[in-house]
Amino acid sequence: MFHYLVKQQIINALIEDIGDGDHTSLASIPKDNIGKAVLKIKDDGILAGVEMAKLVFQIVDDKIKFNQFIDDGTSVNFGAVAFEIEGNVRSILLAERLVLNIMQRMSGIATYTNNLVQMIEPFGNKLLDTRKTTPNFRIFEKMAVKIGGGENHRFGLYDMVMLKDNHIDFAGGITKAINSVHEYFRETNIKLPIIIETRNIKDVEEVLFVGGVDRIMLDNFSPELIISALKIIDKKIPTEASGGITEKTLIDYAQTGVDYLSIGALTRDAKTLDLSLKAKQ
Repeated sequence: MFHYLVKQQIINALIEDIGDGDHTSLASIPKDNIGKAVLKIKDDGILAGVEMAKLVFQIVDDKIKFNQFIDDGTSVNFGAVAFEIEGNVRSILLAERLVLNIMQRMSGIATYTNNLVQMIEPFGNKLLDTRKTTPNFRIFEKMAVKIGGGENHRFGLYDMVMLKDNHIDFAGGITKAINSVHEYFRETNIKLPIIIETRNIKDVEEVLFVGGVDRIMLDNFSPELIISALKIIDKKIPTEASGGITEKTLIDYAQTGVDYLSIGALTRDAKTLDLSLKAKQ
């Protein structure tokens, strides 16, 4: 299923880019021309998306030869060459931009994620992404977080129950929301992890009283308030800090001892890594 989704995303992206044909290449490149190209790294960081690039070239033209030199997750420096390809030049040019778009974005996310993971390593927390992703590009962005050493939060609305403030308010409160979820599970024979968002210490106390959840999210809590909440929770339920955590405040939150730190900036704010695909003469 995962492979199918990735392949379908790539096909859709190629359709978006190619339309009724790459008329520049059709007009200027003889159809039987064979050539080579290399993926050059023009920045320092963590490389990600090599396996996706390989799949793009395979989908465009399965006769293209792909010679890989660097694996996903490798720390790279300016001037390195990730892979070399050889095949029909028109096919190479068809795939070029999509390969670069995927790899530059994924490598940027992996690099940023890895930087933050190293910052909190002494404290033993796990770094999570969120659903703040580019529409129709989530699967690649979440792969990049994993390559960078982070962990994936829920992938979508279907693989976890996450009771946030609006769910709680519309349901009539924390107790009603949790009870409704368990009733839904009984009726549908579905079983998923349950995370519930809390906005203050009173919410935390109510969640502990009701029980039946797999993680308590401490949303927009200050580090000091998280420390107070953790004393009350007393490791009975895993905890997650979320909301407004930035690179500048990350260590302050990590030092609290909370189990998970979720940061939307991993996929929302990461800068791309500079890469280029160049013809090899």
